[in-house]
Amino acid sequence: MDTIFQSIEMLSKEKGIDSQIVLDAVKDAMLIAARKQFRTTEDLIAELDEKSGGIRIYAIKRVAETVTDPVHEMTLQEAWKIDSAAEVGSEVRIEKPTEGLGRISAQTAKQVIFQKVREAERETVFQEYSGRAGELVNCTVKRIEGPDMVLDLGKTEARLPKKEQSRLETYTVGDRLRCVIKLVDKGAKGQGVIVSRADPELVKRLFEQEVPEIYDSTVIIKGCAREAGERTKIAVLSRDRDVDCVGACVGMKGMRVQSIIRELRGEKIDIIEFSEEPVQFATHALSPAKISRVTILDPVERHMEVIVDDSQLSLAIGKKGQNVRLAAKLLGWKIDIKSEEEKRQEVESEMSALVSQGTPVSVLIEYGMPEELADHLANADIGSIEKLGNMTAEELDLVAGITGRVSEIETAINSYYSQFEEQPIAQDEAVALAEEGAVEAAETEQPAEPVATEPVASEPAASEPEPEAPPQN
Repeated sequence: MDTIFQSIEMLSKEKGIDSQIVLDAVKDAMLIAARKQFRTTEDLIAELDEKSGGIRIYAIKRVAETVTDPVHEMTLQEAWKIDSAAEVGSEVRIEKPTEGLGRISAQTAKQVIFQKVREAERETVFQEYSGRAGELVNCTVKRIEGPDMVLDLGKTEARLPKKEQSRLETYTVGDRLRCVIKLVDKGAKGQGVIVSRADPELVKRLFEQEVPEIYDSTVIIKGCAREAGERTKIAVLSRDRDVDCVGACVGMKGMRVQSIIRELRGEKIDIIEFSEEPVQFATHALSPAKISRVTILDPVERHMEVIVDDSQLSLAIGKKGQNVRLAAKLLGWKIDIKSEEEKRQEVESEMSALVSQGTPVSVLIEYGMPEELADHLANADIGSIEKLGNMTAEELDLVAGITGRVSEIETAINSYYSQFEEQPIAQDEAVALAEEGAVEAAETEQPAEPVATEPVASEPAASEPEPEAPPQN
């Protein structure tokens, strides 16, 4: 059993587990093995022998004047044979031989020990990594278990599940890579630390390392939407008006963002300027497409409609809808994206639908039709006044619930159309008044000076003397 204890000590140092936890695990394992071997119900305890480094097992019995339970009690005379200082009411320890523990008991003890050690190891890992979710860590691929990978974090191992891997990345044992801690599961069967290469937090942490303005909070990352291995949209905002947030993230000649793209194995990254205005933010988020206009349909449900030019529709939607899907995720809004032609057709269809529907029959209630009669007509699929007016009295009399009430319907329809019959008269009066006003205006105007009615130039020409003829030589 000393060999088991020594191996557990080595394991505790390797895993960084408290030696006391390991010691308690060994004691519990020895007690379980002893009870199974001796088949006794005695009170047993296990203690470490500091001289030999082994574990000793003792049965505890209480000294009594009259023994009623031989398993847990003993007489004073029996106690003096073991401990001369024993007295009534005291406890006496009786050492049990550990050499007699069989192979099965030893195997049971070993299983218990390793179980306790694993529990202690998980507790230690949980305490160390539970508050580090989202932290960037350097890992080495230790082994591959099916679709998952086991990574070496130094003190412990971490698991990189298939769903947390980038689609376009492949790794082999020994590769070094950077991941973010996704979560720490205390009750996990295997590795308690789960890391990710597909989480948007990885892109944020990489930007914090590469861009000093983000590290010192001059530029703030307001949001990030990602489809790992293909495309990422990240929204940034500058707290200093003299600092260009997008330019700071791109870097001189794109050096900063290119470094991150290389780490992500060629994943495309769109850096977008954040805005509190949803319309402006949506315009930025849907880049590189050019947006014609944005309409907010429902501010409560966060629903907007985006109209783009016909030539920009495919660019705005992106490959398999990726661009608009990432933009919607970044904004937190539902986005309906349409081309100018689609919007025009939609408006035309709505207008034609309104025209085809006509005037509701319920309008006739204002013109004397009983409300329940209007309901009968609506239930009989006669929903518009135009349709009702085109039906004959015989056709109406056949409709269920309307028999014998055709006169009421005709009275209401005549009252409704009478308002339109008065309109032409009013127009004629307006025309007549306009013409009368024009005549009065013409009479009050001063007539213009006549131009060619009188020979104005004839009188002066006759009164002037003729010029004398020049003398002839």
